[in-house]
Amino acid sequence: MIKQSTGDKFFEIINYFILASIATIVIYPLWFVLAASISRPEDVLNGEMWLIPKHFSFVGYENLFENKEILTGYLNTIFYTLSGTALNLVLTIMAAYPLSRTDFVGKHVITAAIVFTTFFSGGLIPTYLLVKDLGMVNTFWAMIIPSAVSVWNIIIMRTFFQTSVPLPIQEAASIDGCSNLQILWKIVLPLSMPIIAVMILFYSVGHWNAFFNALIYLSDRDKYPLQLFLREILIQDRMEQMLNVGDDSHAKTLMDAEAIKYAAVVVANLPVLMLYPFLQRYFAKGMIIGAIKG
Repeated sequence: MIKQSTGDKFFEIINYFILASIATIVIYPLWFVLAASISRPEDVLNGEMWLIPKHFSFVGYENLFENKEILTGYLNTIFYTLSGTALNLVLTIMAAYPLSRTDFVGKHVITAAIVFTTFFSGGLIPTYLLVKDLGMVNTFWAMIIPSAVSVWNIIIMRTFFQTSVPLPIQEAASIDGCSNLQILWKIVLPLSMPIIAVMILFYSVGHWNAFFNALIYLSDRDKYPLQLFLREILIQDRMEQMLNVGDDSHAKTLMDAEAIKYAAVVVANLPVLMLYPFLQRYFAKGMIIGAIKG
């Protein structure tokens, strides 16, 4: 044990205080939304609930799940997330692996061409016209193809392959008769689980929270993802359609609408919060190793 000086102890106390303050700032809004979603709306609006529910009430969840479109949006979002993440992961790996090979001729030119696209974009209108000409408007593909791959994630994964997968192992496998695809499948990918977990987290969260492409390209409500329905609940004046206004007073309607807001936020974020702990142990390692060398 190394004896700490008074200055080191003071510095450590300051660090703990700063980290505790940051953790409180981050955690409290999440806890407040969760507590407010299961509290009586009157307590939340009157400021009587700020940490622990004073009176429990699930009226927000009851009214939220009475809307059948929420279930439709949930199923659509799960479908978009699973299929989109799978396509993203395959394309990212198939692009990053060749660019990580030392024997791939022209990889620097191709990398420069890929990175060039991050500095210049056609813009919203040309992109929409392209998607329309390809016949993808108001289809499943409009949610998948325009965001099929991320240049930033390709660079991260390429760097991981270069720095974390030993080249002699790949050369030995090649001498033993493995093709490039066999090397990728049997050697590179099993050694790359940290960065794959990071890519799954990045892409899945992006698809789960995506609403702009749906807002632009989709017109049929049966194809809407969950985020569009929640946007209508949180932003547009559609809450009264979910409530039995004729039986309740206007004040109660407004309070129930406020409860629906909190319940909607919890419903939208709960799957992502449940996914993160399973990938957390890979997350930091994959990001640090993937960013060591450019």
